[in-house]
Amino acid sequence: MIPSVLVIDDEPSVARSLERVLRDASYRVTVAPTVSTGLARAQQDRPMVVLLDHHLPDGTGLEVLGSLLELDPRMRVVVITAFGDTSLAVQCIKAGACDFLTKPYDMEKLLHTIEAARREYEAQLQLSLYRMREHRSGGTNRIIGESPALLEVLGVVDKVARSNATSVLLSGESGTGKELVARAIHDLSDRSQAPFTDLNCSSFSEVLLENELFGHEKGAYTDAAQTKLGLVELTDGGTLFLDEVADMPELVQAKLLRFLDSRKFKRVGGVRELDVDIRVVTASNKNLQDEIRAGRFREDLFYRLKVVSIHLPPLRERGEDVILLAQQFLEIMSQRLKKRFDRVSPEARRALLAHSWPGNVRELRNVIERAVLLEEGPALELRHLPPEIAREERGPKFREGRIPSLQEVEDHHVLRVLEYTGDNKSQAARLLGISRQSLLDRLKRLERDRVSTAGALD
Repeated sequence: MIPSVLVIDDEPSVARSLERVLRDASYRVTVAPTVSTGLARAQQDRPMVVLLDHHLPDGTGLEVLGSLLELDPRMRVVVITAFGDTSLAVQCIKAGACDFLTKPYDMEKLLHTIEAARREYEAQLQLSLYRMREHRSGGTNRIIGESPALLEVLGVVDKVARSNATSVLLSGESGTGKELVARAIHDLSDRSQAPFTDLNCSSFSEVLLENELFGHEKGAYTDAAQTKLGLVELTDGGTLFLDEVADMPELVQAKLLRFLDSRKFKRVGGVRELDVDIRVVTASNKNLQDEIRAGRFREDLFYRLKVVSIHLPPLRERGEDVILLAQQFLEIMSQRLKKRFDRVSPEARRALLAHSWPGNVRELRNVIERAVLLEEGPALELRHLPPEIAREERGPKFREGRIPSLQEVEDHHVLRVLEYTGDNKSQAARLLGISRQSLLDRLKRLERDRVSTAGALD
């Protein structure tokens, strides 16, 4: 996670100087000249550290300090003033500032102060992440991992959970854990004692989906013998998670948009407007902007859903998290199936790390469950893994001092994905993130290289 600093100072030369120095020190920096713009930027960016000038055109640092900390109690605020007033420093520290500096300040001391504040923020964040991981420690519903990509996601999750009404849009490949993240947002919020309900939008027709969401009045349909409450009503006070929202029919999209704008709805066949207080979290493994361009998804609904957007990284980008997850699944499945697995062998470890995991965490869990079911421990061995994964261990390697070229590694990966999809080139191209034509061109080149090599050997 790139450390972020917000500078609130109305002197342009000072602000520019601080911005330049902090960027050179690898901080992400935003600048605001007033209290009002500073609060707006803090609400939008949620910085780790705020450098707050005490004397501003529309207020004082002491006046705005409380508002900043309400946005995020972990935020570290350093107050800066041109006047060395001890009583003012004491007031600021009591109000929640982590430090107090006077102008002119030594730039090295300032950087040291900011670095100390950043470490304090990250220590508080780690406590929050630990609480998040332990919150659902009773099974496979834990968020496991220590990779920078995952920690960045969890940091955003922790911030979003503090805002009880913000709509959240989760994106990412299938199997990356979008429902787990939605549950974490709910569990860490003040809504945690209220219901968490989830609905897969691709599982229902237009009429049934509207009915599931908003319910119906008695007599609304031929078979509607009694009033039915929909999930929106049943979730009052809690969190509603709508998965595969890209597959939501257009009529239901319009009704969901009206509900998000007003927080009011009518049951199907009803005339009375009802009020509820819920947070809506949505998810899609499709690119919603592509769906908008194709005319299948409303642009106004898209922007209403993505007040905060969180992209979940695929498992192949999470490095050693693969092994942490594999060990966790080994433990859970061993207990469930009364087996003795307790570790991953070095050969199996290399194969697991080499695999591209197009099915992400869901695929990994299935692989481990299959191995524990069919084999005996105590170690997960290479021979326990499916052939398409076991072969990863025999891919391009650093043998006898020879380093494979980047093209060799890429070609090997392309062939593995093709094998995984059963030679379905369209699906393989989607998983690889390239066009089908690019994939076909690469395969033609590989075939030419193969023929050329074979001819040279004849």
